[in-house]
Amino acid sequence: MKSHPCCEVGAKRRTWAQKCRDVAGLAIPGAILALIPKCPACLAVYIAMGTGFGISMAAATYLRGFLVVCCVASLVFLVARHVHRFIGHGVTTPRTAL
Repeated sequence: MKSHPCCEVGAKRRTWAQKCRDVAGLAIPGAILALIPKCPACLAVYIAMGTGFGISMAAATYLRGFLVVCCVASLVFLVARHVHRFIGHGVTTPRTAL
């Protein structure tokens, strides 16, 4: 049977840049989710101040919902990937008797 890639001799270690990318991958959606205003009117005002053009309340409502769904989905995906990597793909290698 094959062992896990992390257990093999000479397995690749993750670089500092890869670790930073993983942390940023979790931090950015979390920060966006924390900073999204609860009120669609506030979101419309922020967009108007930041870009110079306004959007309707209906568009702000749908945009806010879309942002929340995207952030939650990306956080769930990234956490599942980290848990999957942490538990070793859910497969245990049997020990052979000597």
